[in-house]
Amino acid sequence: MFRTALRNVLAHKGRLLMTTLAVLLGTAFVAGTLVFSDTFGNALRTQNSKSYTDIAVTVSDHEAVGRGYDRGDRAEAGPSLTEDTRTAVAALPGAADARGVVSGFAGIADRKGALIGDGFSTTGTNYVPGADGTDPRYPLVEGRGPKDAKEIALDTRTADKGGYKVGDTVRVAVNGPVMELKLTGTLHTNDPRVVAGGSLAAFDTATAQRLYLSPGHYAELDVRAKPGTDDAALLAAVKQALPQGDNLEARTGRELAAEQDRMIEQGTRMLSTFLLGFAGIALFVGVFIIANTFAMLVAQRTRELALLRAVGASRRQITRSVLIEALLVGLAASVGGLLAGIGIAVGLKAVLNGPMDANLPDGPLIIAPSTVVTAIAVGVLVTVLAAWLPARRASRIAPVAAMSSVEQPATQKSLRVRNAIGLLFTLAGGGALAAGVGGKEVKLVGLGAGALLIGVFVLTPLLSRPLIALFAPLLRRLYGTPGKLARENAVRNPRRTAATASALTIGVTLITSLTVVGASVNEALDKSTGSDLKADYTVAMKNFSMLSPEVATQVARTPGVSAMSVERTVPVKTAANGTHGTHGSAAADGPDGTTTEYLRAVDAATIDRLATIKVKEGSADALKQGRLMVSAGTSERTGYRVGDAVAVTYPDGTKGSLTVGAVLEANTAPAGFVAPDAVVGPHAAPGSGLERILVKGADGATGGLKQALRDATGGNPLIAVKGDEDIKAESRQMVTNVLNVMYGLLGMSVVIAVLGVVNTMAMSVYERRREIGMLRAIGLDRRGIGRMVRLESLLIALFGGVVGIGLGVLVAWAGNRTMADSFKDMTTVVPPLQILGFLVAAAVIGLLAALWPARRAARMDILGAIKSE
Repeated sequence: MFRTALRNVLAHKGRLLMTTLAVLLGTAFVAGTLVFSDTFGNALRTQNSKSYTDIAVTVSDHEAVGRGYDRGDRAEAGPSLTEDTRTAVAALPGAADARGVVSGFAGIADRKGALIGDGFSTTGTNYVPGADGTDPRYPLVEGRGPKDAKEIALDTRTADKGGYKVGDTVRVAVNGPVMELKLTGTLHTNDPRVVAGGSLAAFDTATAQRLYLSPGHYAELDVRAKPGTDDAALLAAVKQALPQGDNLEARTGRELAAEQDRMIEQGTRMLSTFLLGFAGIALFVGVFIIANTFAMLVAQRTRELALLRAVGASRRQITRSVLIEALLVGLAASVGGLLAGIGIAVGLKAVLNGPMDANLPDGPLIIAPSTVVTAIAVGVLVTVLAAWLPARRASRIAPVAAMSSVEQPATQKSLRVRNAIGLLFTLAGGGALAAGVGGKEVKLVGLGAGALLIGVFVLTPLLSRPLIALFAPLLRRLYGTPGKLARENAVRNPRRTAATASALTIGVTLITSLTVVGASVNEALDKSTGSDLKADYTVAMKNFSMLSPEVATQVARTPGVSAMSVERTVPVKTAANGTHGTHGSAAADGPDGTTTEYLRAVDAATIDRLATIKVKEGSADALKQGRLMVSAGTSERTGYRVGDAVAVTYPDGTKGSLTVGAVLEANTAPAGFVAPDAVVGPHAAPGSGLERILVKGADGATGGLKQALRDATGGNPLIAVKGDEDIKAESRQMVTNVLNVMYGLLGMSVVIAVLGVVNTMAMSVYERRREIGMLRAIGLDRRGIGRMVRLESLLIALFGGVVGIGLGVLVAWAGNRTMADSFKDMTTVVPPLQILGFLVAAAVIGLLAALWPARRAARMDILGAIKSE
């Protein structure tokens, strides 16, 4: 039977081509993902190990690190890393040196004033020269390091992007005024944030301390050991030399490198899992093609299989023969897919490092044995499992069927069983979907959507006749006999039509659901932006770090500003069981029985002109009276009501009492506790900043005011001035970027679905060659034959598109309902032009997929076709 299976594969290699391609593409997706993830992860780990080569022990001040990057509020600060501490650590017997590190965000402007790099990876640090005047951590490429507050050094990529050369003036900003500094040198760094597309600005240590912390303080100490010193012993000595405090932590370089390796492995695993999910979708689509191909092969070989049964082959041998064919096809396709996947990984890295300028770290291509085994095993298993039902069907062919080459129709019993199973899955999926929507349970909605999709796929043979019949009148009117024949051919074998259309349905369903969800989220964000804010412009950092308070002064002096309000968050300690009535209490989160609450501080006199404030209970002038406003959700959580007194301890240690003057409605933009900035702002932690500034223009939102606000902030490349339309466009762009990535990843499944349509039409033409010859003999010309095949393919594609769009909209509606709490005023938006575009795309796919089969059918020899069996 193995020889028989091999002979059949070789004899039908043309008809198995599309199946092989489908498996190859799916396997290539899997192999490419694994190879790229392994290669990328290995390169990151290698780069990470280099970062800790010379570091024996690292001491971190967690609060100083936080202040350096976001300069946010910090309650009671613990002991810090000072110059005295660094000197004491450097003097330890086993220590060769102790380097003090200061770091934070630093935006570099190009010659046009635009920010170089991503706002989240614009890094600033201190340059620490040794006895030779160079810093071994940042090797110089050209020039020298900075020596005072008027100088700076940049990494080579940033300098090249900005067009800067040594001696040029560079515009640099942190969170306040722009500084114009002289570029003294360019340097090399392997900092992952910079390598991934960010920028590095190196200041002298005193300047970095002034910008990010305070004079004489460090965020981190990197200790090098003398030759022969044990890292663990040095770590113990360093811990003894440090002041005691929970915010200081000392660890060995090996521990930090291992931790970073674990984080890298976790990140690459998440990336791999995400991509493999789409590879799974592609393979799932391939299952329909494989099953359809082998089902058609079995049907076309009815006489051959019946003869095998007649000469003594058992049902098990017939099944085994078909499965061996699938095994051989799967093995060949998997090997090809593995090689293609390696090519995909190499190409992806080249594209990311080239046109996309991702600057991925260099490293060898990693082809792990597990990748080879996984790729081949997945391809073979998918192919064999998909061919199992056709193999079972082949084993049931009776020996008497050798008298006829006609395909044995499915029994009514099997169709009834299939419809019953499909109906059961559909009802169960619909019920779970409804329950998940009612309870806003995402997992239940996902489970229901999956069961519903399976149910509809099982029921597609039942659905194909009525849905395709909808197009019958139009086809007869426009195309006459070819249109009528196309409709009859499309529903002649409902199972085959359903399997072909289902492959396309999966892609259309997912793309439609993503599109509807994206449109719904965009509209919800647009509504939220328009209803929550009355301000013409907002001023905030691009990387969501804190603005310097100086910026508020600059904005207030800007011509054309009629009203403005700062927004900052001030953490306070409150008594968990304080005197706030009998309405309830918040749970304590501190060892002293207190809980931390966050007050959103705004300008009481102007906030009502800049944001929508809807009062449910109490006075709308509560903020002007020096009182608190509490959102409805926070009031429910904490139990605070109008008139309750809230005893607080501010970050600077001052104690006070605030009275609740109003409870806000549920849909009002300000959340939590809203407080007058004049009351709580003076008690914020030293060095804390502003989240954003809301601005109202005397003449509304004008281009002149926007430019004036930019000028007022000194053209800081890290500061963004956004109007209502800017915020909406930014939100839409984020959603669009996500959708584009998802569309790209789903593209493979659509390509495989197209191969399925081509395969079905080609094999159908081969199967009906006698029928086509008879049609030609009785007068249907070549153009009519080609049109018949194209219209049949068009009907199958439209059927898959219509079902996919319907399912996609339903799934998106259910998903949107579960997000109602996350997005205010969330409704399901079905973009008509895009949905129509998907239907047109399905039609185009059907027509293109039929070009080769239609051409082949039209050129078929009449006499040869009539004599064929």
